[in-house]
Amino acid sequence: MRLKHIKGAEEAIAVNEFVVHDAKERPGKWHELFGNDHPIHIEIGMGKGQFLMELARRNPDINYLGMERYSSVLLRALQKMEEEPLPNLYFLCEDAAELPEMFAKEELNRIYLNFSDPWPKARHAKRRLTSTEFLARYNQVLAADGHIEFKTDNMDLFDFSLESVEEAGWKLVGCSRDLHHDPTMNEGNIMTEYEEKFSAKGNPIYKLIAVR
Repeated sequence: MRLKHIKGAEEAIAVNEFVVHDAKERPGKWHELFGNDHPIHIEIGMGKGQFLMELARRNPDINYLGMERYSSVLLRALQKMEEEPLPNLYFLCEDAAELPEMFAKEELNRIYLNFSDPWPKARHAKRRLTSTEFLARYNQVLAADGHIEFKTDNMDLFDFSLESVEEAGWKLVGCSRDLHHDPTMNEGNIMTEYEEKFSAKGNPIYKLIAVR
């Protein structure tokens, strides 16, 4: 999700109490941040935070992290957080490619990928958050019984993701090409800002859940 750059966004993020500024110094120590031993779930590319904040409200016994590399987008989430602070949610302004440098083995219990940048050009395939390269990174930090949940409105990206999951040796435990009309997969679904926008236009929403 990209927005027009907001002047002063980087400066505001640098001093915000809801942003973790020392992520690469925390592998193996993330539970200290939350002050408990609850499971840790992360959304990579969280946008303005609607999805993740609603999850945090509904599940106080789960710790959440939202990763968003674009400062102007993250700033919007921080503004919401300042209006309604949630003790089980923190944000990171980091690059997901460096995930293994921020988390220890099996430190994360779930990874959410919602409406990720499709990087449509073939030469950029490795940048897609569901590529085999990224699945290898997730494999380093995800708990043995953890899983990935991925949603998109982009059929080509979804097909690519299905191929990546198989190629990487992961297994599908859930798959839908029309999430909002799939009673089982849609149960408890929380919509992102993009999801509301695209589904209102009649676009089908695709979702997969993968484990190792």
